Amino acid sequence: MNLDAKAVILLSGGLDSATVLAIARDEGYHCYALSLDYGQRHRAELAAARRVAESLQVVEHKIIPLDLTTIGGSALTDTAIEVPGHSGDGIPVTYVPARNTIFLSLALGWAEVLGAWDLFIGVNAVDYSGYPDCRPEYIEAFQGLCQLATRAGVEGGSFQVRAPLIELSKADIIQTGNRLGVDYGLTVSCYTADEAGRACGRCDSCRLRARGFAQAGVIDPTCYRD
Repeated sequence: MNLDAKAVILLSGGLDSATVLAIARDEGYHCYALSLDYGQRHRAELAAARRVAESLQVVEHKIIPLDLTTIGGSALTDTAIEVPGHSGDGIPVTYVPARNTIFLSLALGWAEVLGAWDLFIGVNAVDYSGYPDCRPEYIEAFQGLCQLATRAGVEGGSFQVRAPLIELSKADIIQTGNRLGVDYGLTVSCYTADEAGRACGRCDSCRLRARGFAQAGVIDPTCYRD
C-alpha cells in the first residue's frame, strides 16, 4: 500500500484508464487524474472522464486543452479521415502521432510539481489496435526519459511509469475492474461516440470492448446508437 504517496493517472474516460485509476486507488495512492481535450472527435469521452473521476473520488481532476487537430494525421483528430470499421493489419489510421508521449510528458510535469513519483497509463499490448506507443519497450524508454529530463530525477528522485494492464487481455482488464467496483457504464470507448456517448459498435475500440465483456462473462453496459 502507498497510503502517503501521490500518483498522476492519465484518464481518457475509456474502459482501460478507468480500470487503471481503480488499481491506483486500490493500492492506496492519492490519485490525481489528468485528461486531455486534444480535439478528439469522440469528445464524449471527456464527460466520461469527469464521471469516472468523481465516482472513484480522485483528489483532483485536470482537463488540459491541447489542439492536436492542427497537426492532424489521425482519424481521431481529422474529420477528413474516416474511422474504419476494422483496421486490419499494420498501424491503423486511428493512431494519433506521438499521443502517449505528449500525454505522459504533461503527466510528468504535473507529477514533478505535485511531488508524485508514479505515473499510471492504461496502455495494453495484448488486446489493442497496434499502436507503437502501447508497447512495453516504449514504457521502459519513457521511464528513462523521466530521470534524464526532470530536476527531480537529476536530483536523485525515481519516477515509475506504471502500466498495470500492459500484459492483460481485455477480458482480464474487465474482470479486474469489476472486482474493484468500476462502473463501466460511466465509460466511453468508441472512436465515433456521439455527444450522448452512444457507441457505434463497429470501430476497433467497440469490437475489442464488446469481445472483452463477452469473454469476461460480465454484462456489457455500453449504450449503442443502433
